[in-house]
Amino acid sequence: MNQLTQNSRQSLSPLRWVPSLYFAMGLPFVVLNMVSAVLFKDLGISDAQIAFWTSLIMWPWTIKFLWSPFLEIFRTKKFFVVTTQLLSGILFGLAALSLHLPSFFAVTIAVFAVVAFSGATHDIAADGVYMSELTTQDQAKYIGWQGAFYNLAKLVATGGLVWLAGWLYEGFSADGASSYDASVGSWTVVLLILCGTLVALGLYHLRALPSGGSASEGRSLRDGLSGLKEVIAAFFTKRHIWYYIAFIILYRLGEGFVMKIVPLFLKADTASGGLGLTNQQIGLYYGTFGAGAFLLGSLLAGYYIARRGLRRTLFTLCCIFNLPFGVYALLAWFQPSSLWLVGGGIVVEYFGYGFGFVGLTLFMMQQVAPGRHQMAHYAFASGIMNLSVMLTGMASGFLSDLMSYRIFFLAVMLATIPAFVITRLVPFTYDDKPNDK
Repeated sequence: MNQLTQNSRQSLSPLRWVPSLYFAMGLPFVVLNMVSAVLFKDLGISDAQIAFWTSLIMWPWTIKFLWSPFLEIFRTKKFFVVTTQLLSGILFGLAALSLHLPSFFAVTIAVFAVVAFSGATHDIAADGVYMSELTTQDQAKYIGWQGAFYNLAKLVATGGLVWLAGWLYEGFSADGASSYDASVGSWTVVLLILCGTLVALGLYHLRALPSGGSASEGRSLRDGLSGLKEVIAAFFTKRHIWYYIAFIILYRLGEGFVMKIVPLFLKADTASGGLGLTNQQIGLYYGTFGAGAFLLGSLLAGYYIARRGLRRTLFTLCCIFNLPFGVYALLAWFQPSSLWLVGGGIVVEYFGYGFGFVGLTLFMMQQVAPGRHQMAHYAFASGIMNLSVMLTGMASGFLSDLMSYRIFFLAVMLATIPAFVITRLVPFTYDDKPNDK
């Protein structure tokens, strides 16, 4: 077994599969979390229904640890990666067809819910391949590629696909289609493109992806159920686990608050305390330049950590991650009219976000996940992280309504202080073995 794993590592360069694997991971999540809202808005669904149902279908990413032990019983991790990519692609194709039904909203939501389950399962298996196939040093080296291509999917989906839907809408409208029919036609094409993309990625990974280890021998479904209890119990008995849970929650606390509010702040008129940007300007600065800065930050952070080690860099990563959120406090306070200042501020924030985010990801892989249930415990930790961001995001709208943008972003900066304190003091259970000491 060990020999097979070593041969796999030698024969398959991580650059052949890490970028494409995490691009495939990001697409379903971003489409369901963000792009679907635009889709349903174009088709006349109310904001209340959109917000409720598109939030509800995201739960599999929070509770995915519940079925992660079962993935270790049956087949290889590669099997689940390829299967879920193909399944998600086919489901997006079915969603494209469902848009033409009278009860399209209910049917499409149901299909998207299955996509969410498939996507969450894919994430477990993909992270399992990453952790099984790469050494600790290589995990740090390629963590930047992982984060970069995951977020490239965000750029492609929220920028490219939404733009394409708008362009197709104009084309269908010019051909005489009604507004509704033009929207249905444009989003049908977009969903079919998603279908083809994920199916193509699944077929590619059928050849390019290493196995990630074989299934555990001699285990049954009953063993899986008892294993789930064991996984949960083992997670909470890990050394420093309560400290680690607090660290996971607090590290992204500031991000959770600003994530939903920043686009609203950028678009709000200056009289309301916003910056009054147009949709085109927001797309350019927030979606394009910001995303590019994120990709660059992610890549540089990976090599920075690989050279110095996570223990020596974690506090720096936390500072670079959280301090740039102060950009929005400055923008809210001074409300500059210069688009260079606004765009530059967004680029700085996104670079810091990309640079610092990989620190948390790698910490969960190297300090929380290791042990007998590595894949399941990483999924558990990721679920805690997603839950914390989701809950703070839900509260942020209420808080921003109570405060002005100025006060809200200042309050967010105060909320980041616990992250600095806990990061400075967080203990390490395992050596991260940097290249140089």
